[in-house]
Amino acid sequence: MTDLVLHGGAVFDGEQLVPGATAVAVEGGRVVAVGSDCEVRAAVGAAREVVDLRGRVVLPGFTDAHAHPVQGGVERLGCDLTGAASAQDELARVRAYADAHPDLPWVVGGGWLKEHFEGGLPTAAALDEVVPDRPVMLRDNSHHAVWVNSAALRIAGASSAGTLHEDEMDLVTPHLPPETLEEQVAGLLEAQRYLHSLGVTGWQDAIVGDYAGHPDPTDAYLQVATSGRLTARVVGALWWPRGVAPDDVGSVVDDLVARRRRVAEAVPDGRFRATSVKIMQDGVVESRTAGLLEPYVDAATGCRCGDGVRGLSYVAPDLLREVAVRLAREGFQLHLHAIGDRAVREALDALETALADAAAPADLRHHVAHLQVVHPHEVPRFGALGVIANLQALWACHEPAMDDLNIPILGPERSAWQYPFGDLVRSGAPLAMGSDWPVSSPNPFEAIQVAVTRREPGSDRPALLPAQAIDVRTALSAYTLGSARVNHRDDAGRVRVGALADLVVLDRDPLAVPPDELADVGVDLTLVDGVPVHTRP
Repeated sequence: MTDLVLHGGAVFDGEQLVPGATAVAVEGGRVVAVGSDCEVRAAVGAAREVVDLRGRVVLPGFTDAHAHPVQGGVERLGCDLTGAASAQDELARVRAYADAHPDLPWVVGGGWLKEHFEGGLPTAAALDEVVPDRPVMLRDNSHHAVWVNSAALRIAGASSAGTLHEDEMDLVTPHLPPETLEEQVAGLLEAQRYLHSLGVTGWQDAIVGDYAGHPDPTDAYLQVATSGRLTARVVGALWWPRGVAPDDVGSVVDDLVARRRRVAEAVPDGRFRATSVKIMQDGVVESRTAGLLEPYVDAATGCRCGDGVRGLSYVAPDLLREVAVRLAREGFQLHLHAIGDRAVREALDALETALADAAAPADLRHHVAHLQVVHPHEVPRFGALGVIANLQALWACHEPAMDDLNIPILGPERSAWQYPFGDLVRSGAPLAMGSDWPVSSPNPFEAIQVAVTRREPGSDRPALLPAQAIDVRTALSAYTLGSARVNHRDDAGRVRVGALADLVVLDRDPLAVPPDELADVGVDLTLVDGVPVHTRP
């Protein structure tokens, strides 16, 4: 008898709805038959378990190509400001959390939104009013800034009105109580549960290393994996530290190789693999740290005179090319963060150099994430080089941060280059999709709705550059087949004979619902290896 038959529905195989297919059979964690109910019944006979889809759609599990699940899970279990409607709501949540945890020496959490505060800069004085008696540190949703109160500033010896950006965060984070392995394990398990409920069966953890007060999550992954509790398929992108000097590149690469070996020896089945390296090349637009080719615009005057700020390049371009070659020669995939047009160009230049190096293995599947401002000259380079465009589509819309903090300092020309998904598709770029959770929601269908409509779910604001929209099929394929490919899982992201039985059953057909209802598509059942890891109550 086969293990499981799903029948009476429709099948999206990672690229299209399969004509005539209404059923899928699973045996030993793999798909063993796809076809009509009659064809599958004839192929496999009886089954130990049968699920009547009742017209619902089965598709491959989603792979989130850029997420921070351990951070997200820990924050869900701490002072979580995600979803707060206003600054007042955020402050009320901080007060309530502090009152409920009077014995904590620090109040630590995250998820606040810059657009809730004038200039994107919350103040220490505001936090002092709700928590006057102990230090507070709250990461913003982008994790490129922290909000602290006066007690935290005194401990750090920092002078600030209350908001610290990028490397300034390191003034405070060393003073935080250490995040324990037990807390990380609990966060990872909570993240896995939550992501499975959204149909996510695998991900690439975009920072496996110490960052912004979060310690390296490697040991948490190893503990969960070796105890048999890691059901997701995970690739860890080992963090390339900021500020590495040219003379130290070799020793850092050697350390990454050793860390990869340690993971492979501890988890021989490959459930967790540390085969990618994450390089953050710039910051974010709203704090003027995204790397731009030309200066930011003065929001008050609308001109590029101002102070000439062009944002950051965390790794000098020449050094970035050297680092890319060294890592590729060691067989690492490169996963680059690039928000601004200069950072995107620097990332592509480095990858082009690495791809031309005959000493590097082929098919490493390098990818560049975020891609907010992309100069039109760079768009066709993705397809030409085979570099994967890793899209965080939920950001590609008019919303308060975009309209109040980003567009005014980008100016009209660069604002028209934002999130060019349509142009990337038309130029032949391979796509993947991810959420950057906990920076933004990990629900794939919220991101897919924005990719298709270029509007924030539930918003009456106009579409952002509607010519850059992509269709539902393309977005679904990027979030399943495309993202599984980033993780070198060619046996995942598909529904076909021989593929892993990492499957999702939806409550409605996403190819049939109105585009502005895609965010409401729900997950009734998530399977990993053919075994349920989420069932809607």
